Amino acid sequence: MLNIRLTPRSDRNAIDRYEEGKLYVRVRAAPVKGEANRALLALLAEALEVPKSRMELVSGTTAREKVVRVEGMEDAELSERLQQRLKSGSD
Repeated sequence: MLNIRLTPRSDRNAIDRYEEGKLYVRVRAAPVKGEANRALLALLAEALEVPKSRMELVSGTTAREKVVRVEGMEDAELSERLQQRLKSGSD
């Protein structure tokens, strides 16, 4: 599970940082009709190199604080992939 703080209507799609078990993410999409949530899941799927079909928004549909589950991936593996992604500097 990923605990996420999402900032919609940003100037770019980006994973800013991962600290103390929380992922800070920005997306360009507005929080209207699920657009920001879809953009979040697409960005995470690309960053973690998993299909979007394995991503599930567990809670926070209408909030900035969200929880996302990645099917078939343990928390330790999620954390490791995110740390590698952030170290590489690519969004």
